Amino acid sequence: MKQIEYQDYEWANDWKVIVQIFDTIDNLKLLFKQLDVTYLRKVQQKILILNLEKYVWSLQEFIIQKYS
Repeated sequence: MKQIEYQDYEWANDWKVIVQIFDTIDNLKLLFKQLDVTYLRKVQQKILILNLEKYVWSLQEFIIQKYS
């Protein structure tokens, strides 16, 4: 029983971190919108955001599989 409780606690912490990372990415998007940069820089920012989101989605899948 204690193992299940510990796993639930651990899963909740991991999930909380995933949500915080997504929130940080959203904040980063807002900050990028405030910049007046060239088209190429905007494209680079979008690529950065997409790569970050892709990485966090993979982390999310890892967390789901880890506790399944």
